[in-house]
Amino acid sequence: FMGNGDSFTNFLFLSTRIRPQLAKEKIEGCHICTYVMPGEPQVVLGKDKAFTYDYVFDMDTQQDAIYTHCTERLIEGCFEGYNATIFAYGQTGSGKTYTMGTGFDVNIGEDELGIIPRAVNHLFRGIEERRQTATEQGRPVPEFKINAQFLELYNEEVLDLFDSTRDLEARRQKSNIKIHEDANGGIYTVGVTTRTVTSAAEMIQCLKLGALSRTTASTQMNVQSSRSHAIFTIHLCQVRVCSPDNNVRIIDEFETLTAKFHFVDLAGSERLKRTGATGDRAKEGISINCGLLALGNVISALGDRSKRSTHVPYRDSKLTRLLQDSLGGNSQTVMIACISPSDRDFMETLNTLKYANRARNIKNKVMVNQDRASQQISALRTEIARLQMELMEYKTGKRMVGEDGMEGINDLVHENSMLQTENNNLRVRVKAMQETIDAQRARLTQILSDQANQALAKAGEGNEEIGNMIQNYIKEIEELRAKLLESEAVNENLRKNLSRASTRSSIFGGPGSFLAPEKEASDVIEMAKKSLEKMKKKERKKKKRYKKILNPTEDADGEDEDFDMAGEESSDESDSEELDEKENVQADLANITCEIAIKQKLIDELENSQRRLHTLKQQYEQKLMMLQNKIRDTQLERDKVLHNMVESGTEEKAKKIKVEYERKLSSMNKELQKLQSAQKEHARLLKNQSQYEKQLKKLQQDVTEMKKTKVSLMRQMKEQQERNRASECRRNREIASLKKDQRRAEHQVRQLEAQKRQQELILRRKNEEVTALRRQVRPMSGKVSRKVPESPQEPSHRPIPGRLQSSAAKHVFFIRSSPVRMGSIYLSRTARAKWQSLERRVSDIIMQRMTISNMETDMNRLLKQREELTRRRERVSRKREKTAVDGADADRSLASLNEELESLSANIDYINDSIADCQANIMQMEEAKEEGDTVDVTAVISSCNLSEARFLLDHFMTMAINKGLQAAQKDSQLKVMEGRLKQTEINSATQNQLLFHMLKEKAEINPELDALLGSALQGGKPRQNLRPSEPTMMTPDSCDVCSSGSRSPTGTERRQLERSPLNRRRMQDKGPATHIPAPQHTPPSNTAETKTKTSVINPVTAPKNSRGAKLQCVYVAEGHTKPVLCVDATDDLLFTGSKDRTCKVWNLVTGQEIMSLADHPSSVVSVRYTSSLVFTVSTAYIKVWDIRDSAKCIRTLTSSGQVGSGDTCSSVRSLTIPPGESQINHIALNPSGSFLYAAAGNAVRMWDLRKFVSTGKLTGHLGPVTCLTVEKLGNGQDIVLTGSKDHHIKMFEVAEGAQGSITSSHTFDPAHQDGVESLAVHGDTFYSSSRDHYIKKWDLASKQLLQVRQYLADWVSVLGVVPGSSVLLSGCRGGLLRLWHTDSLTPLGEIQGHDSPINGLASNSSQLFTASDDRTVKIWEAKGSLEDGIH
Repeated sequence: FMGNGDSFTNFLFLSTRIRPQLAKEKIEGCHICTYVMPGEPQVVLGKDKAFTYDYVFDMDTQQDAIYTHCTERLIEGCFEGYNATIFAYGQTGSGKTYTMGTGFDVNIGEDELGIIPRAVNHLFRGIEERRQTATEQGRPVPEFKINAQFLELYNEEVLDLFDSTRDLEARRQKSNIKIHEDANGGIYTVGVTTRTVTSAAEMIQCLKLGALSRTTASTQMNVQSSRSHAIFTIHLCQVRVCSPDNNVRIIDEFETLTAKFHFVDLAGSERLKRTGATGDRAKEGISINCGLLALGNVISALGDRSKRSTHVPYRDSKLTRLLQDSLGGNSQTVMIACISPSDRDFMETLNTLKYANRARNIKNKVMVNQDRASQQISALRTEIARLQMELMEYKTGKRMVGEDGMEGINDLVHENSMLQTENNNLRVRVKAMQETIDAQRARLTQILSDQANQALAKAGEGNEEIGNMIQNYIKEIEELRAKLLESEAVNENLRKNLSRASTRSSIFGGPGSFLAPEKEASDVIEMAKKSLEKMKKKERKKKKRYKKILNPTEDADGEDEDFDMAGEESSDESDSEELDEKENVQADLANITCEIAIKQKLIDELENSQRRLHTLKQQYEQKLMMLQNKIRDTQLERDKVLHNMVESGTEEKAKKIKVEYERKLSSMNKELQKLQSAQKEHARLLKNQSQYEKQLKKLQQDVTEMKKTKVSLMRQMKEQQERNRASECRRNREIASLKKDQRRAEHQVRQLEAQKRQQELILRRKNEEVTALRRQVRPMSGKVSRKVPESPQEPSHRPIPGRLQSSAAKHVFFIRSSPVRMGSIYLSRTARAKWQSLERRVSDIIMQRMTISNMETDMNRLLKQREELTRRRERVSRKREKTAVDGADADRSLASLNEELESLSANIDYINDSIADCQANIMQMEEAKEEGDTVDVTAVISSCNLSEARFLLDHFMTMAINKGLQAAQKDSQLKVMEGRLKQTEINSATQNQLLFHMLKEKAEINPELDALLGSALQGGKPRQNLRPSEPTMMTPDSCDVCSSGSRSPTGTERRQLERSPLNRRRMQDKGPATHIPAPQHTPPSNTAETKTKTSVINPVTAPKNSRGAKLQCVYVAEGHTKPVLCVDATDDLLFTGSKDRTCKVWNLVTGQEIMSLADHPSSVVSVRYTSSLVFTVSTAYIKVWDIRDSAKCIRTLTSSGQVGSGDTCSSVRSLTIPPGESQINHIALNPSGSFLYAAAGNAVRMWDLRKFVSTGKLTGHLGPVTCLTVEKLGNGQDIVLTGSKDHHIKMFEVAEGAQGSITSSHTFDPAHQDGVESLAVHGDTFYSSSRDHYIKKWDLASKQLLQVRQYLADWVSVLGVVPGSSVLLSGCRGGLLRLWHTDSLTPLGEIQGHDSPINGLASNSSQLFTASDDRTVKIWEAKGSLEDGIH
């Protein structure tokens, strides 16, 4: 959720529910194709396609769990005024009605209640709780009003399920219910029955009545299928007391909240071929799918990020119009995707999950539904709260008003945050230092204990217990020492504080403590002087540094020169330096602020001491006056006493009094001296007071200056920050402009490249059109017309390729219909580019959909086969149980039945694996379709102007006419073929009847034949029993025709042979492929080429200098127009593949080219032959040719594992790989010819040629597999060796009947240093060559490297073993052929085989064949033993 207050933005809440498998599905053997990741809201479909939602509910999830996670919070939101919607989507029979709880026609338990009954109970329970809470708290009880509506959308008509007067005929009439939109964008209906309910039971009763009135019917997929969309709506109106702010409430304020809750039970999406619906059921299904399609378009428009600004088609359907609030509007929406776990419903489940996945990005703007008074009150409350917060900030000083009247944040706030940051940093440092101290202490303890242990060990008294005890003691001593040091530091600090406090208190204690303040004040002043000097020096340095930062141009000349020399510094370094300087200045400011506080405290202390001195001065002056008066009074008293003594005349008394008074006088004189000395000291202090005052003024001035400096520094910091921010914004703008320029340049480059490709494509198409038109216009001579078949009904006739025919027709159409429009406005480059992009997109979509449709057809066929096998297994299982019960001859029967059961189970498992592979391929195609959707058709069309739109419309019209013409031609050809098929069936039936009657006549004589005919008639299959498995008639004439030797049949002879089914059958059953008729489908261009240049195998006369060589070139096959890439051979036939997109078949007996297998999309990179089948590889396709009859392509295999009947790949040259496919680099056959292995991408695809199905993949390589070879072990396993561009060679052990993904059994080590190019097997060893110029010899049994040889000339591209000898032959990119001994890998010599790189190497029982870039294939023979050398 995002937002605050009474409105927020939330995404659509998605959940998925998987229903349990039905009993019927379990009986029919359906497998579960879904898997829920434990602990994760993720469902995996098939093998590895994962979909993630907010919640995923597995098959064992109960109804209450679904309600708790999906609906409970929505009901609580309704009480707060928020709208809500919950709807279930899925195919028919996936459990939507059960989940929503609208199926009341059956009795269900409390635990099986759906979402709607639980929501109703929750709603009324919440109402009662709120009323009771208000009563207990003494507040007014809230008032609730609840209304309910129940709508049905049947055949795009909105019907009222609460309308009791409605009958079945009313469904066919137009509804009177209208859908409107209010001023706030809310949707409401007019003419719908609204029922006010007061209890849960009443609401449930209304729900039951409406649900029972809903339209349902039976289909093949669901006995009780909903035939309409149902929307049950609850309107809640609530009047309650407003929640008080800060628990202060003067008067009760009421607010009115409204909410509506949509419960939507959608009808299931369905396919008519699966449901078997007809009549009204079919119309209902079409209407349901139309509504769901409109809903999907709305979800796509809202959820697709690229279509956010486009129009949202709410008005395309009444369903989307009713749910406009729920999709992108004011509602909290939950979508539950209900799916089936069975693999039979795989495509429906995939579409449902993709449908739900598109809704992930839908955002709804949810707000509280209040009346206007309540909205105004809530807005005012929000404003009051904001103003109170602002006022609090003014009171606390956080916010202030400057001199210019602008609001701002107080500097103290920034300073406080800086101090807090510094405090946090210091805490971290203290913690780190404490950890460091602990670590050092542990280290010291360990070292001391080790030393003590060593000393004890030297003394011979050490053991482990003593060592541990010493270590514990040392650890305890170190901890106590640390505590002691800490205590001493604390004690010292406390002692200083105590002495300072006692000194201050002694000032008032008496005259004896008069000198202490002087010492303390002097010490403090001295400290203040020193610190002030340091601060001034620091401040001057910082000012200089800061001025350098602010004015870098005022530096010295030498610095300017250095700066000029280093003028190419990067912006990142300057930014980091500015940040460092900024951090230093901030640290200095913090230090200055701290020092200012310290100096301020010192000044306050000095002022207090001055006040104390003044007070002491007054006290001492008063005491001095008192003592002087006392001395004077004492002297007077003494004189008076002496006078009295003289008068009395007593001498002794006089002496006594004199002594007493002298003693008193001396004591007073001492006291007087003390006071005089104190007076002198006081005078000195008074003299020094002026100095103290000067120092005080100086300190105050320094503090004032420091404060000014601080303010200036902060102002400069702000200015610097503003400048830095401006420079950063400027730099960001420059970077953005540069990036924009770069993107524009890249876009222009891409546009230019696309224009270049389009121009090349247009030029090639125009050339093809001109060629085709010239061929059509040029009059045909009689000789040519006799050679070329003219009859359109000829089955061997091949029409013009589709794209050529289309382009030719297009050209003719433009010449006839719009010769003027070929002008300037229609042939603009932009319009042509858009048309080409749209045409490519249309072609890609057609191919993708056709591929997926074929995959679905295959999967449905496999599903039907599995159902039949499952039923057969059930019958056999029941028969076995019955046989076991009967007991008569049970053992033999049970054994046969068990074998049959095992066979059926194995077949079912195989079909299940095939279904899983098919599902994985469909997933891969879907992903490739999503990734490959690079051309946005809507964007292209919306960007067209009027002239471009006319141009595109004209071309679309032409394309539609051409496609319609092609479809009509195909239909007519199909009808013709169907007629021929029926005629053939009639003829076959007639011939079978004649044959049966003839045999029946002969059966009267032969009783065995009579018995055979009787069994055939009882079996009801006479055709199959009487069909001959081998030819019984072969005339010498036909043999002569088939083995015509050095010449191929002419066109007339071909037609005669083709017209005779007997001849065709004789030719087909001839056996070996040595005598093969010429192909009937070769294009005219190839025919022209064969006229000008004949493809033959010519003998070669050895030059004089090489006549002594034991390996000699005896023949050269010439005929290809481009480099030859691959070669394969038998004793009679030679097969060569070339870059000219053809594979030629040569007769080694006659030396003639037999046929040319053309129409490949690109170069033929690999070719293999086995039992009359030729396999050719081009891009991602493997074409399978049957060369027994007319050399036609009977299958097309793809790298993804798909099988197409006939030639399904395009015959137009194309270098692109279709989505979901990968390049096939090499193919190999196992020795028995029953399995084909194709290196496609990083894996090797396995094909069972007995059934033409893909059985699995060999995986493990990280790079493309470039070469492979296959050998067979004695136990029937295939050993597959593969070499890859990832430098590794791997071995795979493939058992008979192995399926699925197979990993390698061994990886040979050490690997090559570059990609592996070729592999060759010789006995128990094999050899590998790589681009690293090395040839390695490996042992298959021990899997060890035996020998390594380096080939310095060029890297070896092909390897092979010379037949009949222990010699290895290698061919390199320089055209050299080098011979090596197979045991020691010693070189036996070399010969210049070709002038160009050698691409292919093959051998038969006596010859070697090398294919090269020089467009020739050379045939080599060994004239002696090669093991002793080449000469």
